[in-house]
Amino acid sequence: MFRKAIFFFLVLMLGGLAGCFRPVIPISTRPQYPIDVFYVNETVNRPYDELTLLTMSGEKPLTPDQRRSRDRMLYRGNDMEQKDLLLAQMVVDAQKLGADALINVKYQVYTSATATGYTLEGLAVKYRGE
Repeated sequence: MFRKAIFFFLVLMLGGLAGCFRPVIPISTRPQYPIDVFYVNETVNRPYDELTLLTMSGEKPLTPDQRRSRDRMLYRGNDMEQKDLLLAQMVVDAQKLGADALINVKYQVYTSATATGYTLEGLAVKYRGE
């Protein structure tokens, strides 16, 4: 009986502490943009009219850090911050067209023996009835 009471007390204490806990990494790390952004694997539940397909791409030579290992492709491509900046620029371009959202956004990174590059594309759309 005494063990059950202590167990119950410990469960209550841990439950109370868990309610005060905030994770170090936020649950949603996705940036917020002024228009909706839907990636290729996401569905849009609103009717829309297509405006135009936006495409961005770039390529730059490999740095010495990126050439360091011939067996592995270390440090290739863009990091998450660079990817978010590219998408933010595409969002600005879509806003200039009057878009309410970017859909089917696809980001690809490629690398060769001498260069690394990216392609980012998304369809700018205007919601119907707004």
